[in-house]
Amino acid sequence: MSESAFRKMVTCVLLFLVPSSLFGADSNAAMLYIKGTAWVNGTNVPRASSAIFSGDLLQTRSDTIANINTSGSSITVQNDSLVQYEGSLLKVEHGGVTISTSKGMGTSAGGVKITPVASAWTEFNVTDVDGLVRIAARKGDLTITDGNETVVLAQGQETTRQETSDDSNNKDQDGKDKKKKDKRRVPGAAPAAGGGILNTPVAVGVGAAAIGGVTAWVLIESNKAASPSAP
Repeated sequence: MSESAFRKMVTCVLLFLVPSSLFGADSNAAMLYIKGTAWVNGTNVPRASSAIFSGDLLQTRSDTIANINTSGSSITVQNDSLVQYEGSLLKVEHGGVTISTSKGMGTSAGGVKITPVASAWTEFNVTDVDGLVRIAARKGDLTITDGNETVVLAQGQETTRQETSDDSNNKDQDGKDKKKKDKRRVPGAAPAAGGGILNTPVAVGVGAAAIGGVTAWVLIESNKAASPSAP
């Protein structure tokens, strides 16, 4: 193999590996604390505490309470709930959550988006059960957007919204909302994990090791090419 072809091959390998390791590092990880039984992406959480990553789907049992702690925000996931952690946003598929945040962490439930008005410490409750989204502003004001309008919910007030449906694709042949049927998922059914394998610490380590190996290989081959041939 010529030196030019060799260098092109190594460059292509590095271009592939470097973005992969960077994506893996940007994981928005948080700490998850469980009291009871819960599942992450359909797999039972084996310990009372573990890491949770952006895109992970958390399901709690009827006798379980879970807490997600991240920088500037604390989330309590109520029993019998299904939520997706997305870093700066928590998506409630079913059940209820309590959010305390100074970082503007928001929530979406049933097509309704709820976010703090200010970056000051804000506490609020959101539940999504039987097609009805309930919102309570415990501390600080909230902005609520439901697809039709955007309003401000003042501290101490509560309100409700019906789940919104984007189009007819969310209906089955009988005209019923398919989303409601999908609210409760069977534990162990392993819903699709968000973020992919690259969004894990293992991927970061593998990517870094591979880059180091390829770099060493380049240096060795370059030294061989530069050395005079043995007589």
